[in-house]
Amino acid sequence: MTTILSANGLLEIPEEYRKTDDLKPGQRCDIERVGRGEYRVRTADAGEITGGNWVEWLLACPEKGWLGESDRSERTSLQPPSHFSE
Repeated sequence: MTTILSANGLLEIPEEYRKTDDLKPGQRCDIERVGRGEYRVRTADAGEITGGNWVEWLLACPEKGWLGESDRSERTSLQPPSHFSE
């Protein structure tokens, strides 16, 4: 989708994208220069976890399956060291 840079250097995010992503006026955005003429724009809160809902945040991760089962063969004992025993 194409948009036009204003005389003040502002870009308008097309309405279709604003509705799809539930963007609101005054919402903060981060812009990153990827390369000459290429930029990445994200809402400023995209990387923040709010409300303590870690499960939803983790399920929203775009890359699935990279975290595997841990190797439990090298797990340390849960018993206290022998010098603590009476």
